[in-house]
Amino acid sequence: MTSGGGRLRVGVDLGGTKIAAIALDADGAVVGEARRPAPRDDYRATVEALADIVAEVERQAGARGSIGIGMPGSISPVTGRIQNSNSVWLNGTPFAEDVQAALARPARFANDADCFALSEATDGAGAGASSVFGAILGTGCGGGIVVGGRLLAGPNRSAGEWGHSPLPWPVSEEYPGPICWCGRRGCLETWVSGTGMQMDHAARTGEALAADQIVARAPTDPSARETLERHLSRLARALAVIVNTIDPDVIVLGGGLSQMPHLYDRLPDTMRPHIFAAAPLVTVRPPRHGDASGVRGAARLWRLDETG
Repeated sequence: MTSGGGRLRVGVDLGGTKIAAIALDADGAVVGEARRPAPRDDYRATVEALADIVAEVERQAGARGSIGIGMPGSISPVTGRIQNSNSVWLNGTPFAEDVQAALARPARFANDADCFALSEATDGAGAGASSVFGAILGTGCGGGIVVGGRLLAGPNRSAGEWGHSPLPWPVSEEYPGPICWCGRRGCLETWVSGTGMQMDHAARTGEALAADQIVARAPTDPSARETLERHLSRLARALAVIVNTIDPDVIVLGGGLSQMPHLYDRLPDTMRPHIFAAAPLVTVRPPRHGDASGVRGAARLWRLDETG
């Protein structure tokens, strides 16, 4: 709710390289939006940038609203400080406290993958489904779970953090796996993210190619095709475990790798041998809102009947 009695919701998506913000009116229409580079390795500048971008979209909307913020990592329910963020300069900081002080009002915070999942479950590719798993395949790898229209967080605030689970059913050459930024070996993030695909291709071929370059070369380059095949196998095994654990009605893919069309053609069939069911039903969809899903989901951390 806005302070004047209107119903404006502001969402902010804090990424490793950019900050995006959006203002939605009561009908879900966009009435303000902004984007800017994210400060790196500078905690105070990050807090100030968040306050500035909220003020910018509220000026555009002509009102103050509730504020939801999607971020890498989560807020520990024990310490109240940031944990598990790949924007490592946020870890251990009283981020929520400092941001709310800079805004001079309450805000809600959730992992960026949770915000993506909430957006796609509300009015995106998973709309109408009773359960949705949102999988982010970008620079890193994250996930979010929505059941009955609500995010599942859990007592550790780690629900959906599949990116830091080990690669299932590894073959000998995949074990123990690369070292992850979190300190463990073989995390899914090191295999199925865009960064993981690049590392795998470089290790096999000696070529330092971005993920989109690998995809572009695949029709004529056997080594690029082989990289995509390995990635497909690993992603299928990883998502099969999600099906065996929570059995979502819909899996929605996000992040840069979600634009690869072969995933929607081939991923369900590649997953099925690993799913513990006689005739596995698998629905995998691209995001309806693209890279705007995170910021839209952040805005929806507040319901219209709540005040910010």
